[in-house]
Amino acid sequence: MPITPYLYYEDVVSAMRFLTKAFGFRRFGAVSRGPGGRIIHAAMKAGSSVVLMGRPPTAYRNPRRLGQATQCLLLDVRGVDAHFRRALQAGARVLQEPADTPFGTRRYGVTDPEGHEWYFSQRRRTKRAARR
Repeated sequence: MPITPYLYYEDVVSAMRFLTKAFGFRRFGAVSRGPGGRIIHAAMKAGSSVVLMGRPPTAYRNPRRLGQATQCLLLDVRGVDAHFRRALQAGARVLQEPADTPFGTRRYGVTDPEGHEWYFSQRRRTKRAARR
């Protein structure tokens, strides 16, 4: 059973632009608009990963305004180092530079402009896997 994250953004349109530029997401499906035509719900896709996003009521405060993370997302990508450079060029704030983990992956972490934490990883080729 797949899990699809639904993230709240104060500015859905800006979030969509950032996710496209920084992480290679693309718009997916229909959008819903609120009063004045402002997008209040949308979906984006990268590979087979889908992220839903919406604009909650005015009392909402994003992680940046709260001063703390409320969750993090982890996505597998190819070319994690190039992916990291792309995210930096788009203005992502670094949480963790690309590094090899003891779990057999190479991973980095960044935040988007509203403070949501994103981690991207790529499985490392190990000597054991290379012999198979």
